[in-house]
Amino acid sequence: MRADSVRPRSPVTHALSSSDKLNIRLSTQPPRAPPHPLEQLSIEEIHAARGIVQNARLASSSTSSALPAVSIIYRNITLEEPAKALLVPFLKAEHAGTLNARTERPPRLARVLYDVVGEDKSMDLWESVVNVVAGTEVSYEVVDKRFHFPLSADEIELFPQLTMASPLFKEALAELTLPKNVHIVIDPWMYGGWENANEISPRYMQGLVYARDPETNNPDSNHYAFPLPLIPVMDMKTQQIIRVDRLATGGTEDGLKGGTGPKDALAHCRAAEYIPELVDGGLRQDLKPLNISQPFGPSFTVTNNSLVEWQKWRFRVGFNNREGAVIHDLWYDGRSVLYRLSFSEMAVPYGDPRPPYHRKQAFDFGDGGAGRAANNLELGCDCLGLIKYFDAVMNDSAGNGIISKNVVCMHEEDDGILWKHTNYRTGRAVVTRNRKLVVQFIITLANYEYIFAFNFDQAGGIMVETRATGIVSTVPIDPGKTSSWGNVVSPGVLAQNHQHIFNLRIDPAIDGHRNTLIQEESHPIPFTPELNPYGHGYEVHQVVLDTSCGVNAAPEKGRLFKIVNPNIKNPISGRPVGYKFVPSPTQLTLAHPDSIMAKRMGYASHHVWVTKYRDGELWASGRFTNQSSVEFGGLKDMADRKDTVENEDIVVWHSFGLTHNPRIEDWPVMYAALSLNTVTFRLRDLLTTLAFRPVETHQIHLKPSDFFTRNPAIDVPSSRNMTSKLHNSETPSPQRVKGYAAPDVEHRKIGKADERNGQQQIRACCM
Repeated sequence: MRADSVRPRSPVTHALSSSDKLNIRLSTQPPRAPPHPLEQLSIEEIHAARGIVQNARLASSSTSSALPAVSIIYRNITLEEPAKALLVPFLKAEHAGTLNARTERPPRLARVLYDVVGEDKSMDLWESVVNVVAGTEVSYEVVDKRFHFPLSADEIELFPQLTMASPLFKEALAELTLPKNVHIVIDPWMYGGWENANEISPRYMQGLVYARDPETNNPDSNHYAFPLPLIPVMDMKTQQIIRVDRLATGGTEDGLKGGTGPKDALAHCRAAEYIPELVDGGLRQDLKPLNISQPFGPSFTVTNNSLVEWQKWRFRVGFNNREGAVIHDLWYDGRSVLYRLSFSEMAVPYGDPRPPYHRKQAFDFGDGGAGRAANNLELGCDCLGLIKYFDAVMNDSAGNGIISKNVVCMHEEDDGILWKHTNYRTGRAVVTRNRKLVVQFIITLANYEYIFAFNFDQAGGIMVETRATGIVSTVPIDPGKTSSWGNVVSPGVLAQNHQHIFNLRIDPAIDGHRNTLIQEESHPIPFTPELNPYGHGYEVHQVVLDTSCGVNAAPEKGRLFKIVNPNIKNPISGRPVGYKFVPSPTQLTLAHPDSIMAKRMGYASHHVWVTKYRDGELWASGRFTNQSSVEFGGLKDMADRKDTVENEDIVVWHSFGLTHNPRIEDWPVMYAALSLNTVTFRLRDLLTTLAFRPVETHQIHLKPSDFFTRNPAIDVPSSRNMTSKLHNSETPSPQRVKGYAAPDVEHRKIGKADERNGQQQIRACCM
């Protein structure tokens, strides 16, 4: 297959003939209900997919595509989501309650990414789509050698071991004067961009090198406080270290030159610990418990471990190796809102111009996989309250199915006031609390942790949130020097300036799948006697984005975007029903457009993109990112098709970034809370939070816009929380509040006639 014909996932490179599809296996197991088309693959289905590929590829097979292979290394075996044209009729029948045994179901497919290893240890990258029910291979592709699959867990585990055994690396270590008891720690990294886009690149990995605290040699010691000036580079085919790059360690005055650092590379470093037993000064002793109690259980239900129903919301929770948690088929009060919602990519380019830091760029979804890096969440730690956990089913390199426990947590949270109004004439206040449902997963990528959450409120609103915590990536700096390319957070430790550029993929289905994206701005009316005689008037300008493209945020114009269904009008306003969001006007890529870093993340050149839907186009950065030279099949390529996107099946993508110039307070671990420097914009009742310092929390809100005929949360009950108490008080009686006078409640209906007067007074302040 030619390299220039490698496209996103939907094309079939090789469709198999009917003679290749007769591998149908009979089962003696009793029949069971088929899984929902959006449920993860089961362990049995993963094993079936492995068997199909094994049978098709190995030389003993009679299939036309068999190879003289020694072995197969399985990277990912995951659900191939059904084509939308096949899935939508099934979902319509499901929502209509007409599903039955005769309802046509989409085929149950798996996508398998794997290496075929030859006798000479050569590795060819293959990708197959298989039907796990029929036992057949539907399509296969030999991936062009210029593209590389994501890093595997085996490679990440193997790299430090092989590096430590390398004579070349041992020689580099011997150049340094290190303590006799030093314990070296290596963080494996993807190699970064390959400079020549037309060249077939060998599969490389590199590593950042550190040491444990020599004083304690504790395995949980914060090794990022003891960086060493070496980066080993390994050829993953030969599993040999081919070179060890020496790092420049100078300060601003040294420019780009290297060779300025001391041989005693760790003498000026000092410990900076975060594990409780090693924290300098110990832990606080005055913090009392804050417990969350739901004595009557949660307000949500979960069916078949994927279908969630809560407060008029209905959706399915999915999970895959690359994106982590995914929200499917999202409805509110019997109406379709979104077909699919996911985090599509996150690139982390570092801004230190000294080589080899031009390669320090990670695509954390494409290079490794957010799902692969997902934490196994623990009750009472990562999520508080009454928790529902979701497991993931993935595979190891042998193709065995494995269950990763508790990778997604779901719970309810109180989120302040939902709405309130006080009639100042009568003194009556009505207030309702805002409860939200949170679906959250957390990933660990060496030094960093990222918290991703989908939040649903009781007013039809959706908020997606990213939080960054963990430890900043560090490199060595000479004693007493400072740098223009980062901040010295500890003696000998430079935390480099960098960016985190995310992408959120929104596949809308606003009352159906034919939608339009509208760009809306607010402009002053010209100050003329005819149009605006007093100069205070303004008007709303709307532009329909009718062709696939990328556009930017413009907060100075109040720019927001509406995803509407132009075929359905609100019966009161007459406007098309829709949802709106304000794009975050954050800094996009700072890399020069002609640089390798910028070319690899074309999606980071605009805040908002709109493209026409195609099956399999799920990733903003394209299908393959590991060691790429340019973004291939990503958002820029999608937009450059110039498809018609007005009143079509569209996808809206939002790129937003966090420029992180580290500060001392980020050390030794960043806190994942809103900072005092957070800037909050309230634009047309839609909140977007921007953390310019120091990479903590970022929120994107999607809210209904003329979707309903009234406030959809007007029916949320108003009630007093009876567990709330006054400080040093045993009861929440309102009469004990200084200056409080219970309003006259006799003139209005409060509840049943036999309620006690005291109960009436308690409810009166809220209802």
